[in-house]
Amino acid sequence: MADDNELERLSDIAVPAPDGEAKARAFAAAMTAFDWQEKISTAPQGTAAGLRLTERAQMLWREIMQRKLIATPAITALVALPIAGYAAFEMLKEQPPVIGGNGKVTETVADKPAAQKPAPNQPVINEPLATAPAKEKKADADSERRDEAQVEPASPPKPVTEVDGLVKQEMMPEALPAPAPAETAGGKAAASNGAVRMGFSAPGDAAKLKRAPGAVADSKLMVQPVPMPDQMQPQEENRDRIQTFKTNPVHEAAQDPVSTFSIDVDTASYSFVRRSLKEGILPDPDTVRVEEMINYFPYDWKRPDSAATPFNSTVTVMPTPWNGRTKLMHVAIKGFDVKPAEQPKANLVFLIDVSGSMDEPDKLPLLKSAFRLLVSKLKADDTVSIVTYAGNAGTVLMPTKAAEKEKILSAIDNLEPGGSTAGEAGIKEAYKLAQQSFVKDGVNRVMLATDGDFNVGQTDDDDLKQLIEKERKTGVFLSVFGFGRGNLNDQMMQTIAQNGNGTAAYIDTLAEAEKVLVEDASSTLFTIAKDVKIQVEFNPAKVSEYRLVGYETRALKREDFNNDRVDAGDIGSGHSVTAIYEITPKGSGAEQVDPLRYGQAKVDNGGVANADEYAFVKIRYKLPNEDVSKLITTPVTAANEVSSFDEAGSDQRFSVAVAAFGQKLRDEDQTANFGYDRILEIANAARGADPFGYRAEFLSLVRLASSLGTNK
Repeated sequence: MADDNELERLSDIAVPAPDGEAKARAFAAAMTAFDWQEKISTAPQGTAAGLRLTERAQMLWREIMQRKLIATPAITALVALPIAGYAAFEMLKEQPPVIGGNGKVTETVADKPAAQKPAPNQPVINEPLATAPAKEKKADADSERRDEAQVEPASPPKPVTEVDGLVKQEMMPEALPAPAPAETAGGKAAASNGAVRMGFSAPGDAAKLKRAPGAVADSKLMVQPVPMPDQMQPQEENRDRIQTFKTNPVHEAAQDPVSTFSIDVDTASYSFVRRSLKEGILPDPDTVRVEEMINYFPYDWKRPDSAATPFNSTVTVMPTPWNGRTKLMHVAIKGFDVKPAEQPKANLVFLIDVSGSMDEPDKLPLLKSAFRLLVSKLKADDTVSIVTYAGNAGTVLMPTKAAEKEKILSAIDNLEPGGSTAGEAGIKEAYKLAQQSFVKDGVNRVMLATDGDFNVGQTDDDDLKQLIEKERKTGVFLSVFGFGRGNLNDQMMQTIAQNGNGTAAYIDTLAEAEKVLVEDASSTLFTIAKDVKIQVEFNPAKVSEYRLVGYETRALKREDFNNDRVDAGDIGSGHSVTAIYEITPKGSGAEQVDPLRYGQAKVDNGGVANADEYAFVKIRYKLPNEDVSKLITTPVTAANEVSSFDEAGSDQRFSVAVAAFGQKLRDEDQTANFGYDRILEIANAARGADPFGYRAEFLSLVRLASSLGTNK
């Protein structure tokens, strides 16, 4: 009762008179709103339209509440009610609902300036006005989209819908009743030009959604920038084309004693593997070409004495670290290193892919930086030309002496991506320019830099192979440098490089560009021998079985060895080439193939010559300007053998560690039980001199693979 009496006394108290200062501030705010209404905007094209009456009323309300224009609660009530009524009246007057004969509820948008469309991929957020102070521009954009919305009945949609990379949800305030079934069953707002779509899966779903703190009663729409789940993100299509191949099998020496292959000095595979591992992914086995991983590293093999004999071979037989009953026959070749003062003049044509797909940081921008490094390496009287191709080919720079470095660098810097990929036209134009500036007894080379397929003109690998074979007869060689991923055609790169008397490298970092084009520039540019082939004949009296580690894509027929018309790999100045065979000594008990019961080929020492040899190694090559091959032979005997693996040189042991790593990444049977820790141990012990840190990086890659792999 005491409380009732107290309430009665309070009801008799008169309302205080309005404060004069507060009245003045309220009047000023009202006049400001009036001025906004009367002002005619002269904003330039592209500027958002001025606030409409609805926004002005809402902004006035926000100003009053934020600046505390009303001194007392009583005056707050007196002022708030008229403003709220004014806002509701203006909303109904400005946007009267129109009910069509089909039952659709449509908001009128006639005579309203067209809303400015948001920029692509730019988040658009609709917020309740009470939760977004000082965001007038955002409120205006939100209101424009609500003006365009169209609500129509339809089948129940899902609770969330993706629009422009955002998850949109219809948020119904708890204070409001659930919409009628006719509205919520469809529950969908549709509009053109970026209008929002949303709805509920069933009537009553709105009641389950919580209102954002501070939401006002008329807020019916919430758009929240929720990160999309991985399965809903658009996945970039991977169109890399990698040549598939099967691992070399084990051969019986008695049945198939001869192995023939083309040498390979490409290094692209190692860069593929490194990029994958550094991104936390084990590489695709088909990207792992073991010989390219081995030959990525410089080795200090014994060098030839003169350019007359362009390379020297060293053969070592040692125990196999992953199989105690087999041996490794390690064949190392070192090319003659041309001194800088003796290097011939170079005529280079940069053939650069500037198609639209090259517009990524690890493609054209990296390519520009890479070729800038190469230009700095050239001598003043060398010549550089630049051909680009996209939808068609064009000459950017006619043959120019390297002494005009700034002119060449400017042409490189001005390259811009765009268009399709007319690689065939580019190749023809590049060879044409190379012929115009041909240097007799010099280096004439097209240097193709691309990220992927040719999709205009000749696009088939065989057709491109024939084109390259025809052009190489002119004495102009071709090398290929791959950039980026997702569109990389490694298969095409390998094909045209092998048939263009050149090399294929993959450049994924500026450090790799420096290695290929600066540190290894001599071996990349200056060929000392071409069409180099290796043939090994194993002695069945000493060797039961053998297998070649790597070189699967370089295999040749036995009769190809003596056929000078058959193309093979090239060796550049100072190049190192390594080949490793795993052999099973006769009688070791490690044979994988059962002997024949009937008709077994018997190979005894009954007067057979050279029965004490493990094998006979033959190497064929041509000098760069000659078409007739020369032959180098090396018998492999016990004199080439070391009794323990640790007795082999550090370069031999390190290269074997790389070979083991490559085989393990390919998941080959021979190294299945050979752990990454053992590979790491061998490589670390044989690290030796490492001035550029390549071997240290290899150790890091082994650790990464160990952490990612299931087979330790």
